[in-house]
Amino acid sequence: MKDHILKVALAQISPVWLNKKETLKKVETCITNGSKEGVELMVFGEGLLPGYPFWLALTGGAEWDKTINKEIHRHYVSNAICIEEGELQSVCELAKTHKMAIYLGIIERPIDRGGHSIYASLVYIDREGVIQSVHRKLQPTYDERLTWSPGDGNGLQVHALKKFTVGGLNCWENWMPLPRAALYGLGEDLHIAVWPGGDHNTRDITRFIARESRSFVISVSSLMTKADFPKDTPHVNEILKKSPDVLANGGSCVAGPDGEWVLEPVLDKEGLIIQDIDFNRVFEERQNFDPVGHYSRPDVTKLTVNRERQSTVIFK
Repeated sequence: MKDHILKVALAQISPVWLNKKETLKKVETCITNGSKEGVELMVFGEGLLPGYPFWLALTGGAEWDKTINKEIHRHYVSNAICIEEGELQSVCELAKTHKMAIYLGIIERPIDRGGHSIYASLVYIDREGVIQSVHRKLQPTYDERLTWSPGDGNGLQVHALKKFTVGGLNCWENWMPLPRAALYGLGEDLHIAVWPGGDHNTRDITRFIARESRSFVISVSSLMTKADFPKDTPHVNEILKKSPDVLANGGSCVAGPDGEWVLEPVLDKEGLIIQDIDFNRVFEERQNFDPVGHYSRPDVTKLTVNRERQSTVIFK
């Protein structure tokens, strides 16, 4: 494959909801299947491992001291991923075996923040199977704040992948101008936007970011239907009472550096969506606009970014 062509796979799948072991198996199967197609970068949706907190909108999630919410939250935290304990090791090994880079949305339970709170994190694993960045979502949205903690700037990183420079953000972070600008300033020309699901999220902003940045933008969403709630989920009957039939319909898509569709949003289809993208298109569209190059004025406006990993305690 030519160095300027990258074969990407959008893994539009449902989790085995709030079951990290079974969801990991689905992730591993996707990677193995993608390797047979020559995939060089695979992207999974926001918080796919082990799933998005859909129950909060269905069980009165903001009600104080409610047993149902405490017990589902406990189940959620128990199925969150602790990277320090090696829970992504199997994914890293597959990435190395198949020389495939991976962006994976996880619910992270990090030891460096005590090991009891959780974060919506976007993990980048390189083609050697090494975790190169873990971006904890800066600002959980609306009811997400009842279960996820706010992250920090440590994960605002980009990575070289063939001729591309790739970076990513979680869900509504993609609407935040300054985190986008931070990635642009690092040379990003392939932007990864991960979502829990829904073309209502991806249809407008994917093309908007592509046109603003003159980059390729890959949006990847998960799927979730009422039938996907496992029967052994705590309080599953209460969840099902108010659940719509479809909670996340996908909408994964790709826009080119001119802001036009390379791949329009794909709805209600589970599996790998494979697409080749050509880096040469980036140079072509940067000819007339480059947000951090010839079309910037750093003498007038400039962004300061704190990428220190935050912690409550510093031991000296």
